[in-house]
Amino acid sequence: MATLTLKNVPDGLYARLKLLAARNRRSLNQEAIAHLEEAVTMPREDADHRLAALRRFHESLSRRYNLEERDIDEWKRAGRP
Repeated sequence: MATLTLKNVPDGLYARLKLLAARNRRSLNQEAIAHLEEAVTMPREDADHRLAALRRFHESLSRRYNLEERDIDEWKRAGRP
């Protein structure tokens, strides 16, 4: 197996990783490997696919609750100071 050395790890990141390792009953090294593995094996979602899904969701809400864009804009304005 290969060895990886990390330098200049921010203190906050190190502390969070150490806390997660303790919660998961793993060593700091095992926790770092688990997170690295998850990050590099997680499939990236295509931005166009994600945008299309969000638009479909928005349309479904509009149909379900009979919302129009002006209603949403009015609610946005009402929520601002």
